[in-house]
Amino acid sequence: MPRTEISAAGQGANTLGGRWSRRRVLETCSTGFGGLALSALLGRSARASLGTTAPLPAGAALRHTHHPAKAKSVIFCFMSGGVSQVDSFDPKPRLALDDGKPMPMKVERTQFNDNGNIMASPFPFKKWGQSGIPVSTMFPHIAGVVDELAIVRSMTTTVNEHAQGNYVIHTGFPFLGFPSAGAWASYGLGSENADMPGYVVLQSGKAETPHGGVGLYSNAFLPGQHQASIIKADAPEAIANIRPRGTLQSQRRRLDFVAGFDRDFLAEADRDPAIEAAIHNAETAFRMQSEVPELCDISGETEATKERYGLNVNSHRTADYGRQCLLARRLVERGVRFVELSCLRSENGYGSANNPWDQHKGMQVGHTQMAAQVDQPIAALIADLRERGLLDSTLVVWAGEFGRTPFCQGSDGRDHNPQGFTVWLAGGGAKGGTIHGATDEFGYHAIENVCTIYDMWATVLHLLGIDHEELTYRHGGRDYRLTDVHGHPIRQIIA
Repeated sequence: MPRTEISAAGQGANTLGGRWSRRRVLETCSTGFGGLALSALLGRSARASLGTTAPLPAGAALRHTHHPAKAKSVIFCFMSGGVSQVDSFDPKPRLALDDGKPMPMKVERTQFNDNGNIMASPFPFKKWGQSGIPVSTMFPHIAGVVDELAIVRSMTTTVNEHAQGNYVIHTGFPFLGFPSAGAWASYGLGSENADMPGYVVLQSGKAETPHGGVGLYSNAFLPGQHQASIIKADAPEAIANIRPRGTLQSQRRRLDFVAGFDRDFLAEADRDPAIEAAIHNAETAFRMQSEVPELCDISGETEATKERYGLNVNSHRTADYGRQCLLARRLVERGVRFVELSCLRSENGYGSANNPWDQHKGMQVGHTQMAAQVDQPIAALIADLRERGLLDSTLVVWAGEFGRTPFCQGSDGRDHNPQGFTVWLAGGGAKGGTIHGATDEFGYHAIENVCTIYDMWATVLHLLGIDHEELTYRHGGRDYRLTDVHGHPIRQIIA
C-alpha cells in the first residue's frame, strides 16, 4: 500500500524526511485511534439522525453500490447433501411411466457408479398458489408461500463430490483457499451493525459443518474481519467465551491497554492488513459480548411466533432448525449482511451428519424426515419477513451443492446429479411465482436456460447492488472474484 504523507516541516526525529507518515498522524493527532473511533460513532449517529441506513464497516470507508440495491441482506438456507429435484420442485411424469425401465440415454458416471433403473418419485405433486407452481408433498408449508419463490430448475455445477461441491457453491472454486460468498458480501458492503460481524453461520442441535470443513466459511485472502462467525443458536454460550469475564468496564480498560501495544506493532509492521484485521476483530468481539446474548435470547418472542417456527413441535430437529430461522430473522433485523443456516442429520441416520440430504439409500424416508426438519421453519421465515416488511430487503436463497439422479442407486436411493437440479430465491428483488429453465423429461440434464452456480451468485450480488465483475480483490498478482471469470445475473427472475 503506498504511504500517504502530510507536510510537517521541522519535526526532527519524529518525521520521515520532514514529512509525517499516515501512521504517525494516527499516533499523535486527535488522540490517535481513539479519535477515529469517536468520529466513527459520531458519524453513525449523524447518519441515524438523517434516517439513512448506509453500512459503516468498522475500519473501512463506506462502500457504495454499483447500482440501486433491491436487497440489503441474504439468508442462505444450504441443503447440504443434495436435494432430489425430481422429488421436490421439478415434477417428471415420465418417471412414473417408465418406472423400473433402463434409462434410454447415456448415463454419466456417478459418485458410486452403482446405477439402476428409472425410479418414480414417491411424492405426489400438487399445484399451489396463484402461480399454480407444482410442489411435492415433501414441502407442504413452503408450498403455501410458493408465490414468493423464483424457482430455477436448470442449475448445474461442475463437480460430483460433496467436499468439492460444497466449496464450489460457497466460493466458486472446488478447493480450499478462496473466500465464501458471505465473506464477499461482507467485504463488498460491510455490516450495518458495528457491534456484529457482517457474516454469520448459524448452527443448532447436532448440526455439523458440511464436508470441506470451516474453510467453506473462510475469508481466505480477504481481510480477516470478513470470515464467518459461527453462532451455536441453542448453546449456553452461542460463541465460546462470549460471556464477559469481569465487568465490561474492566475489559474495556484492558483492551485499551493492549491497543497501545497493537498500535506500535502495527506501525512496525507497516500496517499489515492481517494485523489490522486482528485488531478490528478484537474490538468486534468485545462489542459482541452484549449483542450476541441478547440476540439469542428469544424469550421476548411471542408464543405464536415460536409455534409458527416449529419451536414447540415434537421433533427436536425441526425445533432446532426453527430456532436458526428465527435467529436469522433477528440477525437481518440487526443489520447483519449474510446469514447461513445449517441442517441436522435425519432421524433415521440416512445421510451423514455433514451432508444430511445425501440419501444413497432409503431416499423416501430420509428425504421425508429432512423435509419435515426445514419445511415449516423456512416457510415461517418467509411469511414472517413479509409481515414485518423485511422480505423486500432480504433475499432468501435455498440450494444444495447438486441434485440427485432420476434412476436409483441400489434399490431405494439416488446418487449425485450435477447435470441439472433446482434452487430457488425469495424476496430481495426476486420475481416470486416464477419458474426459470427446465431439465429434460427425466429431470436428468438441464436443457433450457441452463444456469451455473456463478450465475446464481452473480444474481445475488446484483440484487445487493453489486456488479459481480467489479467486486474483486487482488491476490497473488491476479484480481479474484466470487464468480471467477464466469457468470451473468439471471435477469428473468429479477423483479
